[in-house]
Amino acid sequence: MASISSTTETMKAPTPQWMETWKQFAKHKGALVSLIIFTIIVLAVILGPILWPLDPNYSNLRARNEGPSLAHPFGTDNLGRDLFAANLYGGRISLAVGAVAMLISIFIGTIIGLIAGYSSKLDGLLMRFTDMFFALPRLPLLLVVIMLYRDKLRSLFGPELGIFMLIVFIIGATSWMTTARIVRGDVLSVKEREFVTAASALGSKNGRILGMHILPNVLSPILVSATLGMATAIITESALSFLGLGFPSDVPTWGRLLFDGKDYLTLTPMRVVWPGLFISIVVLCVNFMGDGLRDAMDPRSKSKA
Repeated sequence: MASISSTTETMKAPTPQWMETWKQFAKHKGALVSLIIFTIIVLAVILGPILWPLDPNYSNLRARNEGPSLAHPFGTDNLGRDLFAANLYGGRISLAVGAVAMLISIFIGTIIGLIAGYSSKLDGLLMRFTDMFFALPRLPLLLVVIMLYRDKLRSLFGPELGIFMLIVFIIGATSWMTTARIVRGDVLSVKEREFVTAASALGSKNGRILGMHILPNVLSPILVSATLGMATAIITESALSFLGLGFPSDVPTWGRLLFDGKDYLTLTPMRVVWPGLFISIVVLCVNFMGDGLRDAMDPRSKSKA
């Protein structure tokens, strides 16, 4: 009995899956550093407007086009507005656009990928539908839709909420195709496994099999696709704002700040450096985190003791 109890005591409890994934993620130094930097930026844009309560739209013509100082760490624009406050406030909107558009894209892509991979009858139809969206010229389509519906949504929901709803929906609705293909490929493999066959033999409905058995086993590529989708959404919103088709001038986003500052490059060049730097750092961090998450969730790359 003593030997049995001592053997039981020396047995180690299995490590939770999330902890194993975190250990693998932490081994990717670039992803870990990117996570820290990204977290700092997110906290800065969330808490920054509270700790730095200057109104980004407050104009002081006597302090226009100033360089960095203690009163204005990022300087001021041509109307004397504080660029530090504008970048903090604009970061909230840019990150919110990236997150919400990514969620819409992941939701559509996951649903279509699950159905296409599981149902052989709908597979061909849904994949041709996906190919059709792949063939659409994305940027011209975005420009046309925004020009058609921008004023209508602004009048219904206000200038800020209306354009936010339009941009996140359009970006999300035109960027789900890669996720759908990735999910479909994994579902085709998972649905042939024994536990799915057993669930089907026991009389489980297709919806329950997809939600309870297949979806949890294809979460890894979905999460990786989500990180990359957020980076794409931020870049797309910035491009639209830079073209003057995004948020109005009194709603600072990083892309809008680039658009407003491009005419003052010779006078105040740092005005476009700050939002461009934020966009570049966030996109780079998200891409690195996606690489680290992919490696951490790939069973072939794990070398566990």
